[in-house]
Amino acid sequence: MARRCIKTGKGTAFGNTRSHSNRHTRRTFMANIQKKRVFDARTGTYKTMKVSTSYLRTLAKRLQAGQSI
Repeated sequence: MARRCIKTGKGTAFGNTRSHSNRHTRRTFMANIQKKRVFDARTGTYKTMKVSTSYLRTLAKRLQAGQSI
């Protein structure tokens, strides 16, 4: 399974590492993906989701407000 957030679509990005002498080599920027178990009120079950940490903040706000995931 890819290292990708299932809600926001964030994934691995590519770029260059620039040294002090301006040499450049390719590098990857990995998305901060966490596996979280969330209770789904509609079905009454828990769902395991791989989401980015930025979406976890949004998810916490939604669950606190009583909205669905």
